[in-house]
Parts: sequence; C-alpha cells; structure tokens
Amino acid sequence: MKRNRSFSLLFFLSLLVIIFVTFSTVSVEARKKNLHKRNNHKDSHSGHGRGSHSPRPTPTPPPYYGPQGSMFDVLSFGAKGNGVSDDSEAFVAAWKGACKVSGATVKIPAQHKFLIKPVTLQGPCMPDLTLQIDGTLLAPPQASSWPTSSLFQWINFKWVQNFTIKGSGTVDGQGYYWWKSSEFYDIQKKSYSKNIPSMKPTAIRFYSSNSVTVRDIRIINSPLCHLKFDNSKGIEVDNITISSPESSPNTDGIHLQNTQDVEIKRSIIATGDDCVSIQTGCSNIHVHHINCGPGHGISLGGLGKDKSAACVSDIIVEDISMKNTLYGARIKTWQGGFGMVKNVSFSRIQVYDVMFPIMIDQYYCDKQKCKNHTSNVVISGVKFDEISGTFGIQPVHLACSTSIPCTDVDLTDIQLSPSPEYKGLQQAVCWNTYGKSRGPLLPSSIDDCLKSGGGLIKRIARSHDRVCY
Repeated sequence: MKRNRSFSLLFFLSLLVIIFVTFSTVSVEARKKNLHKRNNHKDSHSGHGRGSHSPRPTPTPPPYYGPQGSMFDVLSFGAKGNGVSDDSEAFVAAWKGACKVSGATVKIPAQHKFLIKPVTLQGPCMPDLTLQIDGTLLAPPQASSWPTSSLFQWINFKWVQNFTIKGSGTVDGQGYYWWKSSEFYDIQKKSYSKNIPSMKPTAIRFYSSNSVTVRDIRIINSPLCHLKFDNSKGIEVDNITISSPESSPNTDGIHLQNTQDVEIKRSIIATGDDCVSIQTGCSNIHVHHINCGPGHGISLGGLGKDKSAACVSDIIVEDISMKNTLYGARIKTWQGGFGMVKNVSFSRIQVYDVMFPIMIDQYYCDKQKCKNHTSNVVISGVKFDEISGTFGIQPVHLACSTSIPCTDVDLTDIQLSPSPEYKGLQQAVCWNTYGKSRGPLLPSSIDDCLKSGGGLIKRIARSHDRVCY
C-alpha cells in the first residue's frame, strides 16, 4: 500500500515537470515569433525589406540637375558659381528648360559669380519668362579668350517676347582688357597682334524681340555698348544702373536701332560715350528721368553713314540731369546720307559743366577729315525747351547742311551760363537753321541765332519724307 502511494506521488511530480517544460518551450517560441514579426513590420516601413533584422543607413541621393517647379536655378543645372569655372552650359540649359514653361524664371542666385562665355538665348518661348539676376554674370576676362566668331555680342537674346530681366545683381563685361592697347592673341592665326580687335562685343543685345522689360539690374564695364536693342518693339528700361570709365571708348549706355515704342526711365548712366544713342529706324521713343554723366549726352545718330538712309521720328527726351558730359542734347548726321529726322523734343534738361549743351551737327566725322557731300539727312521739327545750367565751351551749336537747311527748330527758355572752371564762349552758333526763339534766353546771342521763314525749304524737306514714310 505504501509502495503504491509512493509510485502515485512520483508519477504526479513527473507529470508536473513535463507540463512545465512544455509550457516554457511554447512561451519562448511564441516570444521569438512575436519579435520576428515586429522586426519585419519595422523593416517594411523603413524600406529595408522583409526579414532584415539589422538597420542600414539611408543611401545619399545623387545630385539633382533640373527645375524646381517654375524656378530654373542655374546651380541646379551644374553651375559652380565661383567666377572661375565656365558656367555657360548650365546657363543655356536652364534657359532652354525655362523657355518651355509659361511664367518660368531662370535664377542667377545672389552671392555667386558665374563666368559666362558668349551665348545666344533664343526664343520663341512660353510667355512671361523672367531672368532673375541677383548674383553676378562675368564675361571672359581677357580679349584673347574670345573666339573671333563671337565678337559682336556677349549675351544675345533672339526672338523673345513677353520677357523680363530684373534683380539686384550685376552684369560685368570686364572690358578693361578691350580698352587698353595690349597685345591680342589671334586664335585662328595662332599669333599675337599688336592691337585688340577693331570689333568689340556689346554686353547685352536684344534682336527681333518684342515686349521686353529690363529693370533694377547693374550693367558695368562693357567692351562696347552696354545694352542694345535691334529690330525690336515694345521696350521698357526702368531703374537700371550702367557704368564704365569716362575714358572707355564707344561704350554707349543704351543703344537703339530699328526699334519702336520704347520707354527708358529712372536710370543712372555713366559711360565713355552716349548715355542713350538713338539710331536709324527708331520712332516713338520716350527717355525721361535719367542721370547722365560722364559721357557724351543723349544723341540721335550718327545718321546716314556711307550714304545710307536714316529715318527717325517722334522722340521725346525730358527731365534729364547731365553732369560733366561732352554733349547734352545732340543730333548728328553724316554728309551724303538721306532720309529724315522729325518731331524731336528735348525739354527740362539740367546741365552741369556740359561742353556743348545743345547741338545739331550735320558734318559729323569720326576721322581727321571726311569728304564733302551735297546730300544729307533732312532735319525738321526739333524743339529745345527749358534747358538750363552751365556749359564749358559753347551754349548752342547748330550746324545744318548747306544744301538742305534745318527747319522748324525752336529754342525756348534757354538759360545757359559759362562754367567758372572752363570760361567758354558766350556766342551761340547757328548755320542754315530756320525756326523760332522765345525768351527768356541766356546768353542773349541765342535770340539772333535762328533764321525766320523757310516756307519753300519746308516743301523741299517734305519731299524727302517720302523716303521714310
């Protein structure tokens, strides 16, 4: 009996051990399985795939070259922006991408300098394209680094419409190397010449473009003209600064040719040549609120070079300040040309030590001597009104063609005193110029300068008008 009781107790204890071991094994396996599921769940969310138990670092994405929405930053297209590396390809690539997107912006970011070789940025593009210049664009620094096939312009815009350039940045033509008489390496001849090329590039040129706005930027040190519009229409230039040294040759600030419907306003222009130059084929031009100087003033011409036709009309220049310029309000034509200049108004112009504040020169010559011709561009309907200040050499110089006089030239409220620094001539000079003068006039010699009448001459002049209109 005792033995049976002992056997029963031993059996019961063995059964308890078996149950405990079995339960422990199942519990461990369950915990392992649960942990495995949680690891798989975490891995699937972190992108490392199923069954991975050890975390792996996220790989660094490759650099992205391309637009961000409608913003085409040149840095996103591989530009370095260090002022040394050639960023031309990135600039062109950003332009081509933006050109296809309506309302897009090509961005030149601030605090970077981008070396750009001669480029053509071509349209037509989608409307409302903008070039936002907040950094600096640099032209190749030495004349020898320019290919001879790209000497006409640096940045050329062609066939663009509804386009704006704006920003707080600078376009630097680095023209110093072009202005000095240093040796120039000819890439094609593989030799050095004693002088730099006779052709020099314009910094920014627009060709055959419409509805263009340029505002707020700085354009400096162009080898030749700073900003040129050719065969274009609907142009607005507002609040820009253009500058180059007074000694820099032929560095016109803004140059217009075969361009109509232009407004140039609220800008500062200081160069080695004309602040604004208006050439043949221009009409409906309004230039106002400009600070000009140093330079050669605001000029129409030279017109009629090499016996060519010249047609300029409906020009208004007003509310201008000129300081230390060679000329003020000027019209210049070559002998031998033909065509007509008409309906031109220069008014409310303040001059400070300007050598020749009022000038018409129909014997313009950029050489020591030019051949005399009987034909000339006809000038009619020119108003000089409210021009005051100080002059350096001569207050009024109107030298019209001997064969075809200037007609309807008015001098009204002219108040010009000789500068104490230069002590110029008091005598106004008018040659073959018909029109009217109205007081007050200073110096008084202006009152006797113009001829009266000229009715027959006006009829002859109108016959020349048919060449243009």
